[in-house]
Amino acid sequence: MQLTFGVSTWLWVSPFTTKDAFSLFAKIRNKGFDMVEIAVEDPALIDTIKIKEALNAYGLSVVVCGAFGADRDISGDDKTVQQNAINYIKECIDIAAQIGAPVFGGPMYSAVGKARMVSSEQRKKEWNTAVNNLSIVAEIAASSGIRLALEPLNRFESDMVNTAADAIRMVNEINNPAVGIGLDGFHTNIEEPDIEKAILTAGDKLFHVQVAENYRGAPGTGQTNWMAWRRGLEKINYNGAISIESFTPDNVTLAGAVCIWKKLAENQDIFARDGLKFLKEVFENFESV
Repeated sequence: MQLTFGVSTWLWVSPFTTKDAFSLFAKIRNKGFDMVEIAVEDPALIDTIKIKEALNAYGLSVVVCGAFGADRDISGDDKTVQQNAINYIKECIDIAAQIGAPVFGGPMYSAVGKARMVSSEQRKKEWNTAVNNLSIVAEIAASSGIRLALEPLNRFESDMVNTAADAIRMVNEINNPAVGIGLDGFHTNIEEPDIEKAILTAGDKLFHVQVAENYRGAPGTGQTNWMAWRRGLEKINYNGAISIESFTPDNVTLAGAVCIWKKLAENQDIFARDGLKFLKEVFENFESV
């Protein structure tokens, strides 16, 4: 089984806009990627007709991921903010459907950076609020043919879903086949004692994989146990995409949000080139069992 290798638009630009599509997609294709992961920070910046044209022009498949700040906290107490999050997810589902993306992923259960010591009662309340609201958008995703991939975050960025076990619990409570998990290697390296076991925990609910090194650098330049990734993905018969996700240090707001205070490669093009070369070596002759 041949895997699809992709890269996030966040590696080069933030926010991604329609005007970036043709030049960026050309670069991504020329570097040997099969897929682009479009980070939709603002749906108003996306013209789906032109994006689809650019995807077709360069023969790229696509997935969509979201950005969840405090104004998109689907688990919070503020009903207006909850509805804003629901509306945003709906817009992203529509974008995904229109451009042919099978998956919309991200930590949509809460706001990124919401990491606090709260009572068990408050934690349960927020969890249940997230489950209830995600059940609403799950129905919309299912009717649109889109799968939602809930992404666990490390403990410094979320106090709700940190591990594959946390994610599978939420997936089971939502109980909709359109809802699964997206594992991000950066967070996995922090939170999981055993990468292979985390992948097996996600099992057939693993809809998407994002990778970078333990320090968010290019794959192959750090301490990640890549053979554990390969073993786990082979054992669950994974047939989705593996997408490099890191961030440009050139956007000060984005770099500050993800705590990238210095360049992680000589430049972003080299980051992508070397990361893809390494991944293709790791997953050469990949076979599901």
